Amino acid sequence: MRVSVLESGAWGTALATSLARKGETVILHSIYEKRSEELRTLRENKYLPGVKLPDNLEFSDTLEEAADADVVFFVTPSFALRQTANKLKGIVRKDAVLVSAAKGIEPETGLRLSQIIEEELGGYDRIVALSGPSHAEEVGRGIPTGCVSASSNIEAAQLVQDLLMGPQFRIYTSEDIVGVELCGALKNIIALCTGICDGLGLGDNTIALLMTRGLAELAELGEKLGGRRETFTGLAGVGDLIVTCTSKHSRNRRAGVYIGRGMGVKEAMEAVGAVVEGYYAAKSAVELADKAGAPVPITREAYKILYEGKSPESVIAELMSRPKKREH
Repeated sequence: MRVSVLESGAWGTALATSLARKGETVILHSIYEKRSEELRTLRENKYLPGVKLPDNLEFSDTLEEAADADVVFFVTPSFALRQTANKLKGIVRKDAVLVSAAKGIEPETGLRLSQIIEEELGGYDRIVALSGPSHAEEVGRGIPTGCVSASSNIEAAQLVQDLLMGPQFRIYTSEDIVGVELCGALKNIIALCTGICDGLGLGDNTIALLMTRGLAELAELGEKLGGRRETFTGLAGVGDLIVTCTSKHSRNRRAGVYIGRGMGVKEAMEAVGAVVEGYYAAKSAVELADKAGAPVPITREAYKILYEGKSPESVIAELMSRPKKREH
């Protein structure tokens, strides 16, 4: 099977490497000519240090080769996805399976990433979302990992499952593409918050409280937006939440730690040196919650820290003094 992976960041490179190791014909696309040449020559990506790129992995700095792809993986940040998909008009095959392997919500529209691909390229019944607890650093090294392949067309989800499954990569399928995508986007907000708590020097009790109640409010919002509540208890939900909130690899958690230690929001984003999706997702989530009528107290307070300059200490005080309620 011929596969195109767009583009050559850490996660795109890890996916391309995993597929090439299985013997698939894989082209890893870069938007910068020098990066493709660098990858071809060094057989290593600076964003994925220590991972040797397979000899059979091919590289390109154009999108033309995607015309032959049976499966196209979109692994671009949410803010760049529409532009990337638009460039593929007239190139990608009408029967190709299109996989959204990034996590996020389009800032301007509040659309999920599969919806952006649908708007630009069509193909509602052949679009798949891939999500789960999957740090690129570990997938690239062949560390056992599990993800969910979700699509309204279960056959398309199963095709991606078969394509990726291997000794170190276990893939489950789901028809709840809405819930799986929302899990991947919204958990980044809670990861930012756990980082802030770490930066403030708070303890494990606080982190456990935040993650559990954060998951509860995200599940409620996800259900109101058309997802299934049980999806939030699976790999794409609680699984991804655990890894993003606790891992040293998590950009969102790291940004939160900087903020908790007193760094300004803009400075924290710059210090991470990569896209912090939780920053953008917080704004989109509040807007979606307002439309859906979902109470999202943690998310709303995170928005106030990130966009209104509210102090983390006052946010924690307000959240802890909310009126009492039943857990379920």
